[in-house]
Amino acid sequence: MTPRQPVEPGSTPIWARPEPPARRTPHPLSRELIVGAALELADADGLEGVSIRRVAAALEVGPMRLYGYVDTKDELLDLMADAVYAEIVPPAAHLPPDWRAGLRLIAGLTRRAALRHEWFPELLGGRPHLGPHALAALEARLSVLSAVPNLAGRPAALRRAAAAFHAYLVGALRTELAERQADRAEGRSEEQWRDAMSPYLRRVLDEGHHPHLAELIVEGEHPAPGAEFEAGLEIVLDGIAAQAS
Repeated sequence: MTPRQPVEPGSTPIWARPEPPARRTPHPLSRELIVGAALELADADGLEGVSIRRVAAALEVGPMRLYGYVDTKDELLDLMADAVYAEIVPPAAHLPPDWRAGLRLIAGLTRRAALRHEWFPELLGGRPHLGPHALAALEARLSVLSAVPNLAGRPAALRRAAAAFHAYLVGALRTELAERQADRAEGRSEEQWRDAMSPYLRRVLDEGHHPHLAELIVEGEHPAPGAEFEAGLEIVLDGIAAQAS
């Protein structure tokens, strides 16, 4: 993905800028319409398929019409990410009282959103998103983590727990989606790929130089992606509980 452009000192974030006044035109615009068109392009073609020019064409307007609503592609990506965060924020009334159940719920919502919008994890892991839905999603995580025994009132420990949870989500989802994309690109499933590589791996492993790898590959299980995600999540939750004890 193209690196983000430097932010000018003193510049106003898009979240704090009003939209241009509405105009009477056969093709009215709004940030909501612009983001909707951008999401459709990204869901179909990935982030490489999103540009100001292509979004404008989808809305049947010239590219210059979009400026003022969004000034850069980075701003457009910020708006797109926040639209996905809206799918992740759990209603406060629906958050379970148990912190483990709460984090499982948030992780599940995040995974479902990422599977719907496979480009979304590419936008995670760098600068934090500051849109209204992104902030609400972060607040929900911190609210749940604050219920972990001995974490409330310990900002440094709370930050580490939140960072570990976030890092797991980003890494696990990027790995799962990379596998899905490889399946599509090669026209074969992971199981078919393993079958094709099996003769080579067996020759290498039979040499005895990689005993732990051999045990993992030959005798280990190969769970479905959802089960693998949930199992890894439980390890992270156990680690958070151990840190807080």
